[in-house]
Amino acid sequence: MGRILDIASSRYSCRGYLDKPVEEEKVAYLKECMRLAPSAVNRQPWRFRIVRSSEGRAKLQSCYARPWFNEAPLYILATLLHGEEWVRADGKPHGNIDVAIAVEHLCLAATEQGLGSCWVCNFDAGRCHELFGLSEDEEPVVIIPIGYASSADAPPKTRKAPEELFLEA
Repeated sequence: MGRILDIASSRYSCRGYLDKPVEEEKVAYLKECMRLAPSAVNRQPWRFRIVRSSEGRAKLQSCYARPWFNEAPLYILATLLHGEEWVRADGKPHGNIDVAIAVEHLCLAATEQGLGSCWVCNFDAGRCHELFGLSEDEEPVVIIPIGYASSADAPPKTRKAPEELFLEA
């Protein structure tokens, strides 16, 4: 099994974090992995806010009220800049896809670095937009809590069978 498959297999939605800060060199590594993510026509229509101050953490926690979420020492708020996203000829915008690619780079890199992460999309985006003073063109897409998992036990993965997912054409 290859290294990427190992990382993808061990990544899971972590919902419990230790009270331990994430080292600066690991944060720098995560940032570089996000920066190198591909995007449609290389537009890179994203911004990533690294949130670890008490004030910033409190803002995000007020947008998604879950006890486990409050435990994370670090959050990445990924936003989409609509004016910078590429739009396909039929009108389909690709900004959300681009942000998702960069965020999954983040989550896989976090796993590689021994960190837990979780996609949080069910948050109060309007409140988040207001609290972080985002421009009209900037949309909060996802919050990723990051930290050391409080439990080494990852839940078992359930996935569809390959024959349900892959078709020959």
